Amino acid sequence: MRHHKLFLSILASASAAGAAIAQGAAPGTETQPQSGWVAPGTPGSRIDGELFHAQVLLDAAGFSPGVIDGREGSSQTAAIRGFQQAKGLEVTGELDARTRQALLGMSRPSTVMVKLTPEDVGGPFTYPLPTKPEQQAELDFMGYRNMLEKLAERYHTSPEAVVDLNGPDKRIGVGQVLRLPNVVPASRDYSGANEKQAPLLGAFNVDADQPQGDYIVVDKSDRTLKVYKGEFPSGAGGPQGQLIAQFPVTTGSSRDPLPLGNWKVTTYAFLPPFHYQPDLFWDVSDEKEEHKLPPGPNGLVGVAWLDLTKDHYGIHGTPEPQLIGKTESHGCLRLTNWDVMRLSRMMKPGFQAKFVA
Repeated sequence: MRHHKLFLSILASASAAGAAIAQGAAPGTETQPQSGWVAPGTPGSRIDGELFHAQVLLDAAGFSPGVIDGREGSSQTAAIRGFQQAKGLEVTGELDARTRQALLGMSRPSTVMVKLTPEDVGGPFTYPLPTKPEQQAELDFMGYRNMLEKLAERYHTSPEAVVDLNGPDKRIGVGQVLRLPNVVPASRDYSGANEKQAPLLGAFNVDADQPQGDYIVVDKSDRTLKVYKGEFPSGAGGPQGQLIAQFPVTTGSSRDPLPLGNWKVTTYAFLPPFHYQPDLFWDVSDEKEEHKLPPGPNGLVGVAWLDLTKDHYGIHGTPEPQLIGKTESHGCLRLTNWDVMRLSRMMKPGFQAKFVA
């Protein structure tokens, strides 16, 4: 398979909502490099070096900030609060001296230089990506739009942040070397994972060695999914045991609210197709036809579906990681693709879940 080398600037033009990456030129086409780029961590860069390093370390510790981009946001604040709680620090949500010290104890540099391989940037790609279900149903796979989008998710970041790290005139393709967030796992021994799960764990740089959780708590108030080790709190009391991980989550909407109470997550499906049923979507006419939509990272449920005992509800991935915790969903619980895969490694099917307001 031929892998084209393109300037990052060609691939990183995003829509105002950040949802679509534009393929601005044919493969192999070169454009004039954009001026004004400032190296990350220096004055004028869109990446705050200290925040970026903290996000990498929080991700490595299991307290996901969502997209690693070196910018402040609600998901980063929640990740810091979760990390502080787990480490017995004062819970402020601020990157204070004690929190920085605890994070830096992991001795992990913020970035890593990666010589790109077909696993990093190989296709096939889906461009243009249809937006209408009837058009999506005609596809075999809902793949990434281009190399940069795939690479960004693999390294838990955004296409824009990859450009911010490397400059818009840097080329992308097999054999090229790029600076990327240091989320490279220490182990890829995915013993116990099934034949669909294991390749996805590797594709999203999920470390094989994960702490094993006993139950989760999804909190609507701060849009987090917390993983605990210990006895499930079946009564009205708060979580018991040790907090070992936390992920930002989209939890529903006013029309499809989070179903509060106690549930179980029974079965997992990886790269699942999606049964699109208009009658389950309040913003879609019931007269629309049902469709079976193809699987893929840009499918409606991303790369994994962890099925809940409540009908039509599950914990799943997303084609838009930058929107996690910032927009509404149709009732289900949505994580980034890399976080839902990590959760699938930490929890065994049949685990209990408590949803609180």
